[in-house]
Amino acid sequence: MRFIITARRDDNAEPNEAPFDEELFVRYMRFNEELQKAGVLVAAEGLLPDAPGARVGVSGGKRKVLDGPFAESKELVGGFYIIDVPSLEEAKAWALRCPTGLGTDNTLEIRQLTGSSDIPKPLLDLASEVAPTWTATLAKR
Repeated sequence: MRFIITARRDDNAEPNEAPFDEELFVRYMRFNEELQKAGVLVAAEGLLPDAPGARVGVSGGKRKVLDGPFAESKELVGGFYIIDVPSLEEAKAWALRCPTGLGTDNTLEIRQLTGSSDIPKPLLDLASEVAPTWTATLAKR
């Protein structure tokens, strides 16, 4: 099963205005290395808080840019991990090992990603017809 673990700031936490901490960075990189060596890491990225971004929604049945860039830190996701592990319990165990201290990582949310077994067979068959390349990658997950 694949899970996404997103990191964000706790809305009740004080902003972290500490200077760059090299040792904290080392702890994160060691955690990333553990995930990689364990064979469970699919992807891991940080998200730049001051980079341009946008939220796109639906209005009148069409996609529309709603807002962004984001001024409030509570709106920001600090980064994510995608891991492939046998269960939610193992995903939780990995999340509990994740370092903390950046200020954008106080809250980790774990969500299971959709796999081919989660899609009803008639819809999976239809997807195979109209998006065969994408469906082939889904079957490998």
